[in-house]
Amino acid sequence: QDLLEGCMSPLVLSPYSGWVLDRMIGQSAQEITPSRSSTPKESTPLANRSSPLEKVTPASRRGSSPLSSAEPSETKGNDDLSLLETDQEVFPAVLPSKVAEVEGCIRMYEEMHRLKGKEGLRQRQEQQEQMVRAVYDLASEQLKRFDELKELKQHQEFQDLQEVMEKSSKEAQGQQEKLKEEHRHRAKVLNLKLREAEQQRQRQEELERLRKEEGQERLRRLYSIQEEVLQLNQQIDPNYRHKDLPRIDLSAYSNRGNQICGLVSGLIRTTSERGFPTQVDVANTERALQEMRGLISSMQQEIAAAVEEKRRKDEEEERQKKKELLKKEQMKAQTPAPAQQSGGKQQKEGLQVKAEESTMQWYQQLQDAAEQCIASFSGISNCKDNNEVKKIKTDLQKAATIPVSQISRIAGSQLREIFDKINNLLSGKSVQSGGRTVSVTQHPQGLDFVYYKLAEKFVNQGEEEVASHRDAAFPIAVVASGIWEIHPRVGELFLAHLHKKCPYSVPFYPALKEGTSMEEYQRMLGYQVKDSKMEEQDHFLKRMSGMIRLYAAIIQLRWPYGNKQGTHPHGLNYGWRWLAQMLNMEPLADVTATLLFDFLEVCGNALMKQYQVQFWKMMLLIREDYFPRIEAITSSGQMGSLMRFKQFLEECLQQKEIPLPKGTLQSSFWRT
Repeated sequence: QDLLEGCMSPLVLSPYSGWVLDRMIGQSAQEITPSRSSTPKESTPLANRSSPLEKVTPASRRGSSPLSSAEPSETKGNDDLSLLETDQEVFPAVLPSKVAEVEGCIRMYEEMHRLKGKEGLRQRQEQQEQMVRAVYDLASEQLKRFDELKELKQHQEFQDLQEVMEKSSKEAQGQQEKLKEEHRHRAKVLNLKLREAEQQRQRQEELERLRKEEGQERLRRLYSIQEEVLQLNQQIDPNYRHKDLPRIDLSAYSNRGNQICGLVSGLIRTTSERGFPTQVDVANTERALQEMRGLISSMQQEIAAAVEEKRRKDEEEERQKKKELLKKEQMKAQTPAPAQQSGGKQQKEGLQVKAEESTMQWYQQLQDAAEQCIASFSGISNCKDNNEVKKIKTDLQKAATIPVSQISRIAGSQLREIFDKINNLLSGKSVQSGGRTVSVTQHPQGLDFVYYKLAEKFVNQGEEEVASHRDAAFPIAVVASGIWEIHPRVGELFLAHLHKKCPYSVPFYPALKEGTSMEEYQRMLGYQVKDSKMEEQDHFLKRMSGMIRLYAAIIQLRWPYGNKQGTHPHGLNYGWRWLAQMLNMEPLADVTATLLFDFLEVCGNALMKQYQVQFWKMMLLIREDYFPRIEAITSSGQMGSLMRFKQFLEECLQQKEIPLPKGTLQSSFWRT
């Protein structure tokens, strides 16, 4: 900063200029002294010209005072004083050229000093720049060292953090291993508990399965006992089976038989509501069966005694008649026609409007059995919230009904496959239905549900399929007959469904009771009523015809691969009974002619072979006595069914042969 101020200050003489002048004046005086005398005139101008120098010299000297003050010795000071004095003396003698030379030297010195100052300034600047660079380099190095130290610290911190994390990770791993070990231990304990629970559950399931199997076996035993009791009770029929013994009153046997049937039915109903029957229930029903057998044995003994007594009386009367035979020959010759007329009139007047009491009892027993069956599977039919039970119900219904819908006349092998599938389902075996495995053992009420739905489906097939395709009656009937023979309860429920949809298959003409609406009464007659509108008569007759045709086919057919040694569970004797009861009841317009024609067309050939002469007597009775009754109540718009029935009767009586029905299953059918 001082150097810069010296360069920028105004130009003045250097403090050293006095010293320089002193030196130069001293040398000039020595040169001029010898020539002073020779050139005195020239000295005056010199003196005059040196006056300015004098003026400058004091100032210069004053300016050089610092330098002189800086001199260390007195000798030098004295020399200066003497020199100054000498200068004053010789100053006038200084030449102008010397002054100019001195002045140039001064300026040169100043210029040199200025250049030295600049050089010094430059050097100082270079030193400052070097110093700045050195400081910058030092700062950079320090910054680098600081960054390295900072990075080292960060690395150390990272290492410390990593060590802490590794330590915590190791601790966590140790804790995790400890937890895993505890988990494995707990898992072992839980597995042991689960294994024990599973074994306990399997033992309970096995016990439950055994209990169900025993219960189902006892239930089957109850049903077989009930079936045997009902069959035995049917033998106690005072109005039909033993009407040729008027003096025998079998009402007590019939009442007691009905009581036993009611007792057995009540036991089965109670056990169905409770679940499965106990051994006590089986013992009670077996006692009831033994009582029924004893009742039948007593009745048969009484009947046998009555028959023997009647035989003796008949022999006695025969002997008396032989004695009077000769006397009455003329009377017998004259009275045959009136007798026939009176007999015909008596027969005409003796037809019934209502079904026989025994028939109605049988009808009511079947309906009660159907109601009991419905109650026995109420747990399946009334389920709403249990999706699993709903699924079982749907699967069982499909497994029971779909095979029946597939029955056709395609091939006997296919029919046998359908029969085996239905039989396996009812026998408790697993079957495939819709890609799923189905069994009645999936639910305790599954067997009763399948019994009911299967019987209902057979009747529906008669109502729909047979009504549209009459040939279909025989393949459906042969399967139904085979299932009926192996599983009697299906046949019992089939009859209950059939009688409810077609009361004429009993035969039974429901009466209009007080308080019964017209719609309900029409349903009782077999009509379908939708939205208070009754179905058309043609459609009604078509449905009734289909069901009667199916019934007529069932009573004459048996499953060809079944047990041929046993009897038909519902054979031709029931068909003969139905035909006799129909002819004992007043005919109905359009209905009676249609049903008699359908029944005889399907079953007439089998009845002819079974009953022979009695059958032809029945045919003559129909043509000569019963047909006029039908004709008398038939209007002009209902003559179609009547004329078809009349033509059938005349052709059969004329040819003395009932043709085989169309669609009969021949032996060749079963080889396909």
